[in-house]
Amino acid sequence: MSFFDLFKKKPQAAPRPLFYDIVCPYCFRKYSPEDVVFRAAHHREDDENYALQEDDILNRYRQQFGLDSVYDMEAILFPHDIPEEHHIYSDHVLIGLNDRYGVVTRHRLCPHCHNELPITAGKVPSNIISIIGASQVGKSVYMTSLIHTLQHMTADHFDAACMPLNAEISRKFRTMYEEPLFERGDLLASTQKEKMQEPFIFQFVFKDESKPPLTLVFFDVAGEGMVDQDYLGLHGQHIKNSAGILFMVDPLQIRSIREKIRLKYGDTEGDWIPQYDEPRDVVLTMFGDFIAYEEKTKTNIPTAVVLTKSDMLHSLKDEDGDYVKPNSNIFNNMIHRKWLDLTEFENIDGEIRRFIEKVDRPFKGTMDVYFSNTAYFAVSALGSNPVNQKMQGVVSPIRVDEPFIWLLYKLNYIEGREER
Repeated sequence: MSFFDLFKKKPQAAPRPLFYDIVCPYCFRKYSPEDVVFRAAHHREDDENYALQEDDILNRYRQQFGLDSVYDMEAILFPHDIPEEHHIYSDHVLIGLNDRYGVVTRHRLCPHCHNELPITAGKVPSNIISIIGASQVGKSVYMTSLIHTLQHMTADHFDAACMPLNAEISRKFRTMYEEPLFERGDLLASTQKEKMQEPFIFQFVFKDESKPPLTLVFFDVAGEGMVDQDYLGLHGQHIKNSAGILFMVDPLQIRSIREKIRLKYGDTEGDWIPQYDEPRDVVLTMFGDFIAYEEKTKTNIPTAVVLTKSDMLHSLKDEDGDYVKPNSNIFNNMIHRKWLDLTEFENIDGEIRRFIEKVDRPFKGTMDVYFSNTAYFAVSALGSNPVNQKMQGVVSPIRVDEPFIWLLYKLNYIEGREER
């Protein structure tokens, strides 16, 4: 450092905004904290404005997911109907109302779907992570394996906790996903296009209170919907307003290696379906839906391209390394602690980039054209290939959390360090 460097001004961090736009973790619409509505904390039989009533907006949302309608709900209160002096603020964000009867409500709702918002909405950035991919890539299985790993291992390595947003999400995740897979070894059924799954919402909360919690929204869009323009247009808001994307690619989607793997395993291992959506088709549909409207027709949303079922690539390894070398990093689990190990990340990213370029150049080229911020990973959510929808051993995930940790790094939650 020179003498003059001592007097150089350090770059100042950008001032923290007074508040942040909210992205609803249920319907993914984006709006100002001033636009929220509230649910009354009580009801009255002598005032029709405060009587129990049906919430049409909430029920329309619930019907999309095949959920039962709810009746006899407390009234919706609009901030503009209540004098400003009865508005309650915290950190410049409207968080409560004192109604005409002197009863305070802090039940903030999304104005578009009337689901209750997280306590931190508007006070911190609404960082949402989306999982996308075509049919049969194993998004549901990966989501289950990832959340299980985050809760039982990764969060502790980063002085954090991974928690469901509410008790209902906790119950559904445990009974519908985690217990069948990790306790009984049953493979999860593919999400059907006509059966939309309500978002699973978790928060990755750091013990360091200066770091805002990261909201994990796993909106398990059926794979078929990812190549259906109308379906994606209706339910693709979650992609457009995401802070990060996990883009799942199944080796079996790639024609040039599908037959090689099939020659190795035959028809006895796993389930083979005659038609897979090409990874490039998913990208092209996303381009038509929202990327085409981005500046320079590219999106800068950090996107982790995740090659799933990496355990199946054992059948492609050879000493020449035409596809995969026997000592490949793909097959070794990696645990990142406190920070992203950049040396390890660069190794796996480079290897999978080269692999994808070799086996599916059109897909790699399409990603390069439309995405400006990508990294490539290989994961095995199970550790081995199931037979007849049943695991033959213990579920042993390999590198499932690495793409998520990279997104933490890209969103400035954690540091990246070179291996010494």
